[in-house]
Amino acid sequence: MSRVFFKSSVKVLDKILKLNSRKLIDRTNRLVIVPFPYFCNARAFCTEQKPKKDLKHAVTSLIVPESLQDEDQVNEETEARLAREAAWRKMKYTLIFMGISFFCFGSYLILEFGKPPVAGDGTIMRDEFSSMPTWMQYLYRTLREVDYYKRLIKEPSREKLLPDELMYPYFQPKYTLVLELTDVLVHPDWTYQTGWRFKKRPGIDHFLDTLSGSYEIVVYTAEQGMTVFPIIEALDPKNLITYKLVRDATHFVDGHHVKNLDKLNRNLKKVIVVDWNQDSVKFHPENMFHISRWTGNDDDTTLIDLTAFLMTVANSEVEDVRDVLNYYNQFDDGLAAFREKQRFLLEQQEAEEKIKTQENPLTARNWTPKLLNKPIV
Repeated sequence: MSRVFFKSSVKVLDKILKLNSRKLIDRTNRLVIVPFPYFCNARAFCTEQKPKKDLKHAVTSLIVPESLQDEDQVNEETEARLAREAAWRKMKYTLIFMGISFFCFGSYLILEFGKPPVAGDGTIMRDEFSSMPTWMQYLYRTLREVDYYKRLIKEPSREKLLPDELMYPYFQPKYTLVLELTDVLVHPDWTYQTGWRFKKRPGIDHFLDTLSGSYEIVVYTAEQGMTVFPIIEALDPKNLITYKLVRDATHFVDGHHVKNLDKLNRNLKKVIVVDWNQDSVKFHPENMFHISRWTGNDDDTTLIDLTAFLMTVANSEVEDVRDVLNYYNQFDDGLAAFREKQRFLLEQQEAEEKIKTQENPLTARNWTPKLLNKPIV
């Protein structure tokens, strides 16, 4: 009875509102729900409420017929499928093109680098691969060329980074001093107003003037030559720096440019490397004297103390500088340890002289030189 009354009430309301709406049957097939205009509360006539996730579809179903909704959904799925297929085709054709390109490029390299050497008159010369099958000859020659270019990038550009030592009557300093440029002699600084500038470390002029003659001074850095050479020309107008070695003279290992002293063409017993970065001299840590990295402060006195240390080594005529460097490298600050030891030795010498003076007093007052029997004042 209540169901019949509910249906008749709906019909009356439909006629009053003059709304020709399509009747929907809910999923339970128990109630007939008539869509009302937006100013009517349709939920008041519903015995069951749909979940929130179906609210959007329920509202859409009030406006668009189900057949049109299904058709739009099919069209969307078709468009998405076509887009996926188009993207896959593009990726497939791209991979095919790249594969063909790599194949052609690799074939060209093998044919170009793997061909046998030819003499000046055009005759083919024999090499260590001539006895192999033809395809192996081309392959091994190509691998040899690739290894050559690989070593050209990683290893120093030449076997002897420095020329042979000068012979008599020319003067050759006994010791070789290898200096890093960046943050040892100069500090790079950049601002919006000036761009890149390089600041001289305090005491550098005294450092070079004092050590010149006792040491063969070499700048060895991982910077590019086009950056280093103009800086050194401005830094050293007297040409006290004998040689300049840049990035092409370094050995590239594990992402670092390493100074390879084996190719320096000098006796490593007489070579001292001054640097703040231990990774740059990791092939020969025993030849490195570690100093603090300069950050551009004007009150720095490191080069003054370093000058005293290096002159002490040179004047002492040390046979193997590595023994001295190993001793001072065990301290966190080698220059501070040197200053402390120098102060201790100076106090010890003063104490010894004082003892000698007390044991052997001056006898000058016991005699008076005379000239014509008159004392000399």
